[in-house]
Amino acid sequence: MRELEALVSQMESGQMPLTELMEAYRRGAALLSLCQEQLQAVEAQVRLLDDGVLKPWEPQA
Repeated sequence: MRELEALVSQMESGQMPLTELMEAYRRGAALLSLCQEQLQAVEAQVRLLDDGVLKPWEPQA
């Protein structure tokens, strides 16, 4: 996630050459896909623990 955030920040700066920008975009897309897969895996585990119901997460005060 940190690497993805850093890539987005660099891309938004407008200082990257086009070739680096395209490579950063490809890397960002791959990282986003990885994060989504990990989130889905965790959600599946939570559903198992909560009898098939994914409950909204509420931070503790």
